[in-house]
Amino acid sequence: MFHLMFSIPCLLVLVRWLWPLPLSTKSKVASAVVLVLLSQYHLWSRISSGSVFSPEFPKGLVILFNWGFGAILLLAVFQLLVDAGTLIVMAIRRRRVAIAPRVRYGIAIAAALLAALGVNQAIKSPSLEDVLIEVKNLPQEFDGYQVVHLTDLHISRLFDAPWTRKVVDDANALDADLIVITGDLIDGNIAQRERDVAALRDLRAPDGVWVIPGNHEYFFGHKEWMAYFAGLNMTPLDNSHTVLKRGAGQLVLAGVNDVTAPQTGAAPPDLDAALRGAPAGVPVILLDHQPRNARLSASRGVALQLSGHTHGGMIVGLDQVVARANNGFVSGRYEVDGMTMYLNNGTALWPGFALRLGVPSELTRITLRRQAT
Repeated sequence: MFHLMFSIPCLLVLVRWLWPLPLSTKSKVASAVVLVLLSQYHLWSRISSGSVFSPEFPKGLVILFNWGFGAILLLAVFQLLVDAGTLIVMAIRRRRVAIAPRVRYGIAIAAALLAALGVNQAIKSPSLEDVLIEVKNLPQEFDGYQVVHLTDLHISRLFDAPWTRKVVDDANALDADLIVITGDLIDGNIAQRERDVAALRDLRAPDGVWVIPGNHEYFFGHKEWMAYFAGLNMTPLDNSHTVLKRGAGQLVLAGVNDVTAPQTGAAPPDLDAALRGAPAGVPVILLDHQPRNARLSASRGVALQLSGHTHGGMIVGLDQVVARANNGFVSGRYEVDGMTMYLNNGTALWPGFALRLGVPSELTRITLRRQAT
């Protein structure tokens, strides 16, 4: 599906950008072959691993494909803008206007440079984002409690063992009380990713490391991966909860399955099951990979929801499209019917579209404070 869908921008580039250029037919055909090969990145990924979500090429080749693929998408957008501008000029002048070759070369250079910047921003280590969140009825014992929130690590050939080690070291250096990971930790099966995820075993926090599945875990064997994460000293929350204690104070940490789980025969997200038996009157922090059900969470009395999945929209402008696909949520803090939701931009992102422009990745430290009454 992906390789067919992304053939459309390539086709537009071939017809509206490449073919009108004053080049020899031989040069155009050779350029077209290169563009088509780059545009079929997801097809080559499927051939390499059996899944478009797990490109099993050397890291350098994955980076090259993301650059080329991104440059084609950006060039298609730029060409559409040039075409639209040309139509407006033609309407005003009431005569045909040709697009100068230098304009076509210019937008191609701009697309290539922006794609290179986007890939560079995508693959670098995430920066620290400090967030202060007030929680109603937070016990005094938890005032100042710190949570490190990781999400969408997408550990893969692109986000590999050295990258994972850096993230683990950076997270541990924050000395938080709790570490939570809200899904999409991996792209690939256990045999493919065993070395790359190994550093996760070293994540440390006094109240533990807790994890929920994202949609990508279901692509590669949810049950196997959750059991494997447990073997890495991370505790899974599959429609369940735990009670964190500080002296007489209590805080409920709950987690639900991803909304896509039923598509693979797994149990759907069940917030009622996750909260069953939780002590009454105790604030609830909910881990839910996708933000779309935030209003349901709020209706069940959740105080704080932590989510990911959207990658913050990845590119300024594209974030508005991503928001519409996620009930209006895309990045940062939201107040939802009395509940706070924090939507992390992602510690990394899917290696099948690894570009960031104006939307940085993040390693989030959340400090909880008692809400003034």
